[in-house]
Amino acid sequence: MNRATSAYIHIPFCQHLCYYCDFNKVFIEGQPVDEYIAAVLNETKLQLIEYPVENVPTIYVGGGTPTSLSANQLEVLLKGLREILPYSEGEFTVEANPGDLTEEKLQVFKNNGVNRVSMGVQTFDNHLLRKIGRKHTAEDVYDSIKLLDKMDFNNITIDLIYALPGQTLESFRETIQQALALDLPHYALYSLILENKTMFMNWIRKGKMILPEQDIEAQMYLEVMEALEKAGKKQYEISNFAQPGYESQHNMVYWNNQNYFGIGAGASGYLGDKRYKNSGPIQHYLQPLKEDQLPIIEEEFLTVKSQIEEELFLGLRKKEGVSKEKFKERFGRRIEDIYSLVIEELVNEKLLQISDQRIFLTQAGMFKGNEVFEKFLIDDAISTL
Repeated sequence: MNRATSAYIHIPFCQHLCYYCDFNKVFIEGQPVDEYIAAVLNETKLQLIEYPVENVPTIYVGGGTPTSLSANQLEVLLKGLREILPYSEGEFTVEANPGDLTEEKLQVFKNNGVNRVSMGVQTFDNHLLRKIGRKHTAEDVYDSIKLLDKMDFNNITIDLIYALPGQTLESFRETIQQALALDLPHYALYSLILENKTMFMNWIRKGKMILPEQDIEAQMYLEVMEALEKAGKKQYEISNFAQPGYESQHNMVYWNNQNYFGIGAGASGYLGDKRYKNSGPIQHYLQPLKEDQLPIIEEEFLTVKSQIEEELFLGLRKKEGVSKEKFKERFGRRIEDIYSLVIEELVNEKLLQISDQRIFLTQAGMFKGNEVFEKFLIDDAISTL
């Protein structure tokens, strides 16, 4: 029996489809929501039979938009998860859209042990919110925060996106000021990434949309780091900032390259040395579960080489970087034995720092994360690891 494995639960339903999002999601109207919830709970049971664990330290319900479900549907889902998963205490997060929360839904959260709420705010500029296809307004954000405060939720995080189409430095600075005025314990800030099969990508290809220049995007990121540090929100990962003690424990599971169940349509999981992915289309996901079969469509058993690569390019996202001791415990080799030339090159370029205990990105390295991570792909000549 495995000791600790977290759980990610995917709810693919949305009241509105954003122009930039490529996550597995569908418009909720006319969808078999109740059947889907039952299938998710069945998949959870089947996964635990296949891969029994003693403890689930964190649960994360994401999407899509989990709060597009009714209070009754949320009750069935959350209560079912608590009954099936061996979770007793820890971090239990549910994603929410501003404007979707009600006292009734938040009471369901409390009744079932949800202790962290993650809201997709993206920007406080109402014009930009409309431009990116969001249905909420800045006023909805304030109303939701007030409601969360009234219901005694104090572990709240908001997501913001920068380098949006038409976004100026002035507009972005105002968003940061408004976000920090809320004095929340956690903030996540991501630059806009253009994904295939999104409306944004289509508009860019047709020349109908222009994004800020790269130097403006870099300036936005620099100002984010400075503003949040000044406000007492410590950067602990490339895109995440928190008051001490409020770091996302669930996301740390990903960056520490630890195991987690991926449950729901299109969800991905990591169990033992296996990464897997579920069917994405809802009917394709539901069908095998009607026969008590897991809806997995892809499986990859990771070689030691792949596990080492993932350890580096996930772990280096953290501000503290990768522990030399933990690396050696896990793989029986020192990082320097495998990556001495890469480390020397990146240290000379001032993108990486190395100490007796760990290796970690410099501030310059934070700006060039993907470029640094690619350096840690092991040459085929070492593929016998």
